[in-house]
Amino acid sequence: MHADEADIDVSLVRRLVASRFPRWAGLPLVEVPSAGTSNAMYRLGEDMVVRLPRVAGAADDVSKEHQWLPRLAPALPVAVPVPLGSGTPAEGYPWPWSVYRWLDGEVPAAGRVTDPGSLARDLGGFVAALHRIDTAGGPRSYRSEPLAARDAAARRAIGELRTVVDAGAATAVWDAALRAPSWPGPAVWIHADLQPGNLLLAGGRLGAVIDFGCLGLGDPAVDLIAAWYVLPAGARDTFRAATGADDATWTRGRGWALSIALAELDYYRETNPVMAGIARHVIHEVTADHHRTA
Repeated sequence: MHADEADIDVSLVRRLVASRFPRWAGLPLVEVPSAGTSNAMYRLGEDMVVRLPRVAGAADDVSKEHQWLPRLAPALPVAVPVPLGSGTPAEGYPWPWSVYRWLDGEVPAAGRVTDPGSLARDLGGFVAALHRIDTAGGPRSYRSEPLAARDAAARRAIGELRTVVDAGAATAVWDAALRAPSWPGPAVWIHADLQPGNLLLAGGRLGAVIDFGCLGLGDPAVDLIAAWYVLPAGARDTFRAATGADDATWTRGRGWALSIALAELDYYRETNPVMAGIARHVIHEVTADHHRTA
């Protein structure tokens, strides 16, 4: 997927674990299938998972997750990854890596969930709880820039994708998002990547949120992307009510969802069909949603 992606396989991961954590060297190790683009995952025994950055940019997130996840977890209503160990570059692998506690659950299909109303409340509750946590000392999120800073990239992507998306409808959503008032308050904690692959469901309910690589302080609107990435249209009002988002924040959230999906479709349409399919779904949902409310 990436020109600078590391070569990672079971043999490498087994050597890394044996070198850094010899007490776990004899445990079964199997690759976890995933459409994820930043990290590779290997289940270690029954209760752990090894998570290795694929690219240098993701490697920068390892220490942040180890520092902040244990502090945030007690204030959140669902499980989040629990760091169990931190690995160092070795065996030709160039970056730090992690061992986490294994979390069970099923990844939802974008827009197709069994209990959308309950999931909308669960997601809204998670977002609201995260946004209330004390921000003292927190780092900036990977997605902490003003929405307007993404203008050139969004319009360029719309042009590149004009044969596969409705360019006029996408531009209308984007223009509306840019006209919305900016967030007037202080930055809050945001996950910033609430996509299907970063959620684990149990019985249709939200059981865990994973992959906090984009974690940091920013505009609460960024976390509203879950409304279009995960939920069907009929459940979005429930999610919005649970988050307490006002009109401007909701409009910016729709713009964030569009901007991220455009970038993903443009980048991954030839290399990651799962991510590209989700991005197409999101672009369709945000444009249809804007048309309904315009």
